[in-house]
Amino acid sequence: MPVHYDFGHDLLTLETAPWDRYDARGCFAHTHGMGDFMTNYVIEVLPAKKTRPVKHLYEAFFYVLAGYGSTTVWLPGGGSRTFEWGPKALFAIPLNCTYQIMNTSGSEPVRLSCTSDAPLTLNLYHNVDFVFGNDFEFPERVGDVAYFGGEGALSVYNKDSVKVQNVWETNFVHDLTSFRLYEFEGRGKGSLNVNFLLAEGTMHAHVSQMPVGRYKKAHRHAAGTHVHAVDGEGHSLLWYEGDAEFKEFPWRHGFMYTPPFWMFHQHFNTGPRPARYVACSLGSRRYPFLAMRRKSAEGSGAVSVSQGGRQIEYEDQDPRVHRKFLEALDRSGVRSQMGDVFDEDAIRSLPPEALTGVIRTPVSTGPAV
Repeated sequence: MPVHYDFGHDLLTLETAPWDRYDARGCFAHTHGMGDFMTNYVIEVLPAKKTRPVKHLYEAFFYVLAGYGSTTVWLPGGGSRTFEWGPKALFAIPLNCTYQIMNTSGSEPVRLSCTSDAPLTLNLYHNVDFVFGNDFEFPERVGDVAYFGGEGALSVYNKDSVKVQNVWETNFVHDLTSFRLYEFEGRGKGSLNVNFLLAEGTMHAHVSQMPVGRYKKAHRHAAGTHVHAVDGEGHSLLWYEGDAEFKEFPWRHGFMYTPPFWMFHQHFNTGPRPARYVACSLGSRRYPFLAMRRKSAEGSGAVSVSQGGRQIEYEDQDPRVHRKFLEALDRSGVRSQMGDVFDEDAIRSLPPEALTGVIRTPVSTGPAV
């Protein structure tokens, strides 16, 4: 089966091959920033076909890239639940439940992206039969059976704070493009966000939206966060402290990448409509797993680097960041809406010597959280 390795991928175009475990087609989409615990693979199910029923002791989130189908999950103690999905749906399989994916179209293939903690689980036990053939059941991972129909429960943490976190608990989200998001001004004016707790798991997912003509603040975190573009178009800039050049990764629906460990990254909407993405990583709001994720759950991701956090405020960022954004908008014909933050005429007129050298990064005065 193909193993693709790059900084990021267009998952809609990756070559697939027969995969016996699923009795479907698939490939691995490995990335430079996948880290030690997480990975991503693509499953392609041909028209009117279905996968072999499988189960495993690793957690798995599925994002539907293309096509229409259904998933049947067999529950602990008996019974099953089947739910139908289309493009841009997100769902999780409760731990070690047997499941089967069906393509309900007679003419088009379906393609799904699966982000999982399989490397963590397989490396921990290093026994394939144990991971894929274990009969132990985890009924507490199923949650309310209505969660398979898209129902859920909302919890709000750090209310009335820039660290506010809205967490939706469910197993299935019908459409990430229309799911309700909530204000998250701590990452930038007009930013919207919601966090997901899926299948009572230790993995995390969140969806964020950027308004037209704006972008989010730069931040950094641990490796393994798989970012999938959902709607709109734009790019991300990435750099390490001390770098003199940015790495730029363009994206639209189907594109996925993972920022490497502690690498600053910043997302820009350069298209004519709001842009959304979904990010999947290890460490949920309820079960953070990692010390760094526990700090994120407490809201440190929205704290400035200069205060010991992991975010670069607009006033502290390198002038090249906004200059590049303005140039991208010129190419796309979209007007910037960030004149309330920046003197854009002054940035456009900066001399060449102001746009070279080491990328400006504020000095951290506290712990690396």
